[in-house]
Amino acid sequence: MNARDIMQAPLKTLNEKTTMREAVAFFRKENVCGVQVVNKQGVFLGILSRDDVYAALASGRVEIDNDITCNIRYMICSVHPDTSIDSLKKYGSSFLTVIENGQILGGIDLMSIKAITKELTPYEQPPENISSHILQNLPDATFIVDDSWNIKWFNAMAGILCFGNSDFIIGKSLYTLFEESGFTLETEKNDKKAIIIASRDDTRFIIITLPVNNGQKTDHIIFMRNVQYDILNTQEVNKWRILSKERDAIIDSSFDGLFITDDQGRVLRLNSAYERITGITAADVLGKKMSELVSDNTYDESVTMKVLKSKKRETILQKIRGSKSIVVTGNPIFDDNGNIWRVLTNVRDVTELRSLQKELERMAAVQRQYQKEINTLRYSMNATPDIIISSAKMREVYNQAIQLAQVDSSVLITGESGVGKEVVSGIIHQNSHRRNAPFIKISCATIPEQLLESELFGYMPGAFTGALRNGKQGLFELANNGTLLLDEVGELPTTLQVKLLRVLQERVVTPLGGVRSVPVDVRIIAATNQNLEEMIKTKLFRTDLFYRLNVVPLVIPPLRERREDIFDFIYYFLNRYNKKYGFNKHIDPDALSPLISAKWPGNVRQLSNTIERAVVMTNNNIITQEDILKIMHDSQSKEELASFTTPKTLQEIVETAEKTALINALQAHKNTRATAKALGINQSTVVRKAKYYGIPLNTNS
Repeated sequence: MNARDIMQAPLKTLNEKTTMREAVAFFRKENVCGVQVVNKQGVFLGILSRDDVYAALASGRVEIDNDITCNIRYMICSVHPDTSIDSLKKYGSSFLTVIENGQILGGIDLMSIKAITKELTPYEQPPENISSHILQNLPDATFIVDDSWNIKWFNAMAGILCFGNSDFIIGKSLYTLFEESGFTLETEKNDKKAIIIASRDDTRFIIITLPVNNGQKTDHIIFMRNVQYDILNTQEVNKWRILSKERDAIIDSSFDGLFITDDQGRVLRLNSAYERITGITAADVLGKKMSELVSDNTYDESVTMKVLKSKKRETILQKIRGSKSIVVTGNPIFDDNGNIWRVLTNVRDVTELRSLQKELERMAAVQRQYQKEINTLRYSMNATPDIIISSAKMREVYNQAIQLAQVDSSVLITGESGVGKEVVSGIIHQNSHRRNAPFIKISCATIPEQLLESELFGYMPGAFTGALRNGKQGLFELANNGTLLLDEVGELPTTLQVKLLRVLQERVVTPLGGVRSVPVDVRIIAATNQNLEEMIKTKLFRTDLFYRLNVVPLVIPPLRERREDIFDFIYYFLNRYNKKYGFNKHIDPDALSPLISAKWPGNVRQLSNTIERAVVMTNNNIITQEDILKIMHDSQSKEELASFTTPKTLQEIVETAEKTALINALQAHKNTRATAKALGINQSTVVRKAKYYGIPLNTNS
């Protein structure tokens, strides 16, 4: 006969929140000797035996309405189902679990062995002041000894542990009994105050001694507490509990639903995310088999059952109670013998994931917008900005530059000379992920064609006469991982356009005189004041290079189209040149009018030069309108000067245009007859208008 034949199976289950009162009622009703205890998620915690409950209540250590947690056996004694009954006696525990392949099959109450083996006879009653019922039902082997440690009484567990009956044990010295029963004591046997460890085979017991006053004499109750696996301190137990809590925390904190079953498809555990996603609670399914849950339409099908059949990962679209759909993936977990031990199911709500994805995309868009606004605000608050963005047109240009900074596309910046193309390219670089790498600028119009190639691509030692001994890196290599500005790209010779196109396409450069190509990672920004599309028509610029550079065009409007910026530029340049030359000059409000109304063909650069001359050349601390007009007169033609004067009436504007046209025609045609024909008027009208405007006519006219 073996453990399988006498075990209680299957082992029933109680929740950790069960009270002692409920446990007593349960043991009486079910007539079982022990149960397994689980938490609210269905995770196995330990074993609770009937004797543990009775002994705890009898000793007064717990109240009847306390929960059973403090009486759970976390470190359990276990045996294989094929263990013989004779071998069971050596374990010395009132309750054993029967385990095979990691599964608890049942439990054994060793007190029942007495009835089976008929080895034990009734015992002598203990002293009157000690409850026989309590001692008989203690889970530990228990003896009562006198002051000389001679045995006066023992319970059934002690008889099982020491292979004897009352005639063999009563009156014998406890130490003699230990030696005859095969125990080895690890402390001095005469030291009654010391902790004694009794060992036999792989099992160890701690001997606990409690004195009991028996009238004029003092007896001692001796308990043999099983400390199997050599765990004698609470640190290991606490460590085990901490690991268990950590495992529970990891499972419960998972955003995905987790669902665990055993090898029979019985539900062992699920986490709170599973309850949230499916609406099914632990109370609905714990302890039930998946086949039952499919039969009662809780689920339309079970991925667990598929995994148990195929022994591999399975994924299905599962319907919960006929309505909600979820994606379920079941994963088999195998034991050491290759058999399925658990099935772990991962559950995701597709609708919820899509909603989360949309929310993340929305948040990312909001973040990008905020970042753009922050960059704009940061730049506009800069103490020394390089760009004025008062006008709506320049605000649009700036926003485009910030947006382009977030990608690595090539940019072609176009605009008249002096509008700030280089400044805008700097904004793109400084707001890009390449901001900490080099920003290299080169004007293709200022370097001779013979030197431009070596400047761009570098050269090897001895590549040409006058080359440096060690060679030289080109600007592409120097700008590696950064940004290269090709200013005035329209001036690039056609022979170099082909080589530049190769660099842009293949991302490699070959220095002059070299044979090895060097990989480069450079963002290209090109700038020009020329119409490249017209140059393509005249074969001065390559079509393929144009489209390679013009991935994203950015047009900067001339200053005359954004006059709102002129006012800010005036004071910006005034402050700059006051600091540069150590002046503290101011500008008369009347002087602003010609500055704001001017055409500024040279754009911001021309305005900067004008303000610098005004700061340097004027003698007073106030720059007047006369000062401004004089500076403009000295640097501009009469036609340009006319545009700097204060605003005129319509008649004045018409007369100015008429006078200018007449002067130009007379200079071109030399006589009044030809002039009249060119202008489409009579010769007499030419003479009359010339006299009116004070234009001298030579005698030949």
